[in-house]
Amino acid sequence: MSTIWKSLLVSPRNTTTTVRVITVLIILTSVAWWVKVASFLPGSYVPTSALGNVPPAPAQESIPSSALVDGLHVPTTGTSKAAHPIESLIQEAEREVDDLLKKQTRDVRAAAVEYRKRRGRHPPPGFQAWFDFAQEREAIIIEDFFDQIYHDLSPFWGLDPHHLKHQAKFFEKTIKVRERNATSSHHAVWTDIWLDMIQSIAPHLPDMDIPVNTMDEPRLTVPWEIINELIEKEHASRRLPPASKMKETYRGLQDIDKETGSDTIEWEGGYNPPFFERARVGCHPGSLARKAVVVDDWSHRPTLSTRYAEPHLLDGYVKNFTLSSDICHQPDLQTLHGAFIEAQSVKISHELIPLFGGSKLSTNNEILLPPAMYWSDDELYSGGQYHGNPWAEKANSVIWRGAGTGGRNTPTNWKGFQRHRFVSMTNGTQVNMAEDWRVLPMNFNPPPPIYELRASRNKRLGEWLESFTDVGLVSLDCFPANENPADKGCRYTNEYFAVTKGVKMGEQFERKYLPDIDGNSFSGRYWAFLRSTSLPIKATIFREWHDSRLIAWKHFVPMDNRFLDFYGIMEYFHGYDLETEDPVYGHDVEAEKIATAGQEWANKVLRKEDMQIYVMRLLMEFARILDEDRDNLGWVGDII
Repeated sequence: MSTIWKSLLVSPRNTTTTVRVITVLIILTSVAWWVKVASFLPGSYVPTSALGNVPPAPAQESIPSSALVDGLHVPTTGTSKAAHPIESLIQEAEREVDDLLKKQTRDVRAAAVEYRKRRGRHPPPGFQAWFDFAQEREAIIIEDFFDQIYHDLSPFWGLDPHHLKHQAKFFEKTIKVRERNATSSHHAVWTDIWLDMIQSIAPHLPDMDIPVNTMDEPRLTVPWEIINELIEKEHASRRLPPASKMKETYRGLQDIDKETGSDTIEWEGGYNPPFFERARVGCHPGSLARKAVVVDDWSHRPTLSTRYAEPHLLDGYVKNFTLSSDICHQPDLQTLHGAFIEAQSVKISHELIPLFGGSKLSTNNEILLPPAMYWSDDELYSGGQYHGNPWAEKANSVIWRGAGTGGRNTPTNWKGFQRHRFVSMTNGTQVNMAEDWRVLPMNFNPPPPIYELRASRNKRLGEWLESFTDVGLVSLDCFPANENPADKGCRYTNEYFAVTKGVKMGEQFERKYLPDIDGNSFSGRYWAFLRSTSLPIKATIFREWHDSRLIAWKHFVPMDNRFLDFYGIMEYFHGYDLETEDPVYGHDVEAEKIATAGQEWANKVLRKEDMQIYVMRLLMEFARILDEDRDNLGWVGDII
């Protein structure tokens, strides 16, 4: 025993000191024990150490996660000063929209000035015709709206145009534009719908071949190092030649039409290695995703923590929606989304080729089109002509229906699937049992203390959820599939989920709150949700064509992909009133305001006419990149 401890124990004058030391040791031991146990108690926060193979996020992490260009939202963090962080986020969204609207251009000269300022080039040939097309359809023209086009196309400026034309021509599924007419010899549901979209603007397009990805999942993930090099080449090539040296006539495809050949792209399939390992190569080499150990065992209960979400959160709520879908600082998402656990289908290339698709991850390299289902009139996705009753007439509740998709869920991996997680955590019975310590939740965590939920404090979270949620899976989607196709259950998840009757989208619009959760890829219902009179609550890891047109907290409510913030979102908007002496008053007026603003904005910037305008601009730029004279192709009608 050390001299110090002996003196403390035997010296009378140190009796008081001894008592203090022992008391402190008891307290520290109790705290350590409680931290270890509390991670599994209802209402507790799971420590980062429980993430096992996933490395801790260094506080100094500041390396950009992926090679992004024009229009990237800068990540921001901080602490809100408003009464509630959501109030601060709503106020910031109002300011962002005001600033955006100030950039609107109303004549072609102003539009060309904004183009040159933002892109560093002259506008593409046909810019006057494009602007006239947009004005005739009463479009709001803000150059920022088209940032996704330049993010997608930028790397292709670093590749040989003839090689790109060859790849486009011989891809397995291609839409061809020749002499102002669009055709395709590959007939699939999505191809035919995209063909119809492109045909509607074909009279304004030069000749080109447009390869399309008809799979749910994205297919291109090029290493960050390659994309970064190509983007540097694109930046170096930006210039504004004198108007006298510019031309508007394309060289055409006569040479490529004479060529013979086939698709020579090398594709990777199968489930080994896991999809996350293939996807993360698009992240910066110093990012958390590139440095993380890749998980290959999903049989355990998933660990949910806000630790890796903090770069895009403000006091627990999504502040930067673009960053929230970036996988590069969130290695834990590999255990929380079916696309990474076991995708429905896998066919990946790490070579940059021109390929168009409806959605992609932050690390994918497809060129985004409006998804085919947004152009379709299928009521399953559009909701038909009915967009919901007035807010005051709606049920003050949450509704979500969907299949148990997201990938191939199996007996050993289903616990991490996003739709299964959301259904479990919103089921009042399951949450009640977790609160009462009758069971450990299989695939969710109660909300962390940061949200300070009244329902959690009063141990009535499950009861509160039962009062306003209607969430369920319409099929459990086993893999391998059930022998009887009519059986919508699943032999290994029937114990935890009941198959729920479907609800038509029009009927869902009679509820106030509409969560939107990824399936195998993006959710095809989001466009209809935005156009409804209800309030979309959106979580996704996928990027879409319209992202730069929508402002989170102004047009929709963003939700983190762990869904831990869902409870706090609902307490803020819906309120907590199970106890009259201890209520939390909801913010129904604020919810209605966002729902109304979102619908009004969608009806101005997400119309089918806006899709035409976007795709016309996209394909004009794509055609220029494919031309050997691309550096001298451009519209200069405003300066000659």
